[in-house]
Amino acid sequence: MRIAYSVETVRAAERDLMARLPQGALMQRAAAGLAAACAGLLGRVYGARVALLIGSGDNGGDALYAGARLARRGAGVTAVLLAPDRAHAGGLRALRDAGGRALPASADSAETALTQADLALDGIVGIGGKGGLRPDAERLTRAVRGTMVAVDLPSGVDADTGEVRGPAVRADATVTFGTYKPGLLIDPAHEHAGALRLIDIGLAPHLPPVPDAEALQHGDVAALLPRPDAESDKYRRGVVGVVAGSARYPGAAVLAVAGALRGGAGAVRYVGPAAEAVITRFPETLVHSGPPHKAGRVQAWVVGPGLGDDAAARQSLDDVLASDVPVLVDADGLRLLPPGDLRSRTAATILTPHAGEAAALLGVPREEVEQTRLASVRALAERYGATVLLKGSTTLVCSGPGPVRVNPTGTGWLATAGSGDVLSGLTGSLLASGLSPHDAASTGAYLHGLAARHATAPTGAPIAAYDVATALPEVWRDVLLG
Repeated sequence: MRIAYSVETVRAAERDLMARLPQGALMQRAAAGLAAACAGLLGRVYGARVALLIGSGDNGGDALYAGARLARRGAGVTAVLLAPDRAHAGGLRALRDAGGRALPASADSAETALTQADLALDGIVGIGGKGGLRPDAERLTRAVRGTMVAVDLPSGVDADTGEVRGPAVRADATVTFGTYKPGLLIDPAHEHAGALRLIDIGLAPHLPPVPDAEALQHGDVAALLPRPDAESDKYRRGVVGVVAGSARYPGAAVLAVAGALRGGAGAVRYVGPAAEAVITRFPETLVHSGPPHKAGRVQAWVVGPGLGDDAAARQSLDDVLASDVPVLVDADGLRLLPPGDLRSRTAATILTPHAGEAAALLGVPREEVEQTRLASVRALAERYGATVLLKGSTTLVCSGPGPVRVNPTGTGWLATAGSGDVLSGLTGSLLASGLSPHDAASTGAYLHGLAARHATAPTGAPIAAYDVATALPEVWRDVLLG
């Protein structure tokens, strides 16, 4: 599990640790890890050209001390100082003692040093920075042609939220210290971070047990996947009901059922007007004309994909929400949600909006949701009293207080019609098989992203939603095998 903590929490842990260490020891730990990571990226340190973009804080100090270590190994290191009078004095002295040089950002040769560098370190702003880069800093970052490595996080992004409110560094790699920060995992900032490398500086024992954000990895998902035992039958494994599709969108029902059949439940009940299309493709499906409460026992419902917005669709949604089992609401179901929260339900509810649907539910512009994904998913979970899976380049799952789960497996190829229907069916099936709403949503998103990557991997060619569903058994196996 990758776990991430807010700036305030990290600062408190750092203060606690520094009180137990000799002065400057924590920065030296960070610098040593940073220099080692840079050496790995360079391959050959001796003779390499390294440029340091240095601001006025400790972030710049980390970069200067790392630069000194690289200079002692034979690299030609130049520090470009954005605030020469406020650069970290100890780091600057160490760099010069090691044979490196420093020059102000205003110097004619500053851009040349950055352009010619094999590797540049972004030590402009640390985790406490707010807002985008200033014009002089932005100009200098554009001069970099080699590998850009961000120190702790890319300058110009918000460490706590993942928001990017102006120009920001786009790093090829980010070396972060002690713990991940939420902004490194959440878009749009995540897109600026590149490959992530975490350096252990001894911070973990000083951090609280509950993080602000977390990202599942293979081992975490493998532990959550349902496994039948010797006494299992199709009903004990769970039955998921799918209320989806319409005369206009019968394919949505087929795709939701495709995901549900591959999500671990023992059986899938389909209710709706697309029964013929569903049974033709998947004869193992249990079909019923409705209403949902007469279809038979289920452990969870999925409602909404391709449902339409007529009176019959509204009645089906109301029927499902009146049930005493967990319900996942997607697509048209989100547009038909009754006003008010869902706390009056006796069982859990999962909402799975994309940015546009989330914006409509919150009454804000879509652009606001896309820029403030973390705040938006938390606001939705609080407003509706539900687990919310906010789809996007980094899908987020929030169930109210506690860590927000960030899905690390997403890919742009999932931006295709019907892929969300597959995700809904898959997640609903995991829900019916006994996973909690939080685990079902985050595990579903993880497998869904992996399946898309698997489907496109052989050629890198575009995929369709059904390709994602077809790839699910293979990625399930891969997860279990580690």
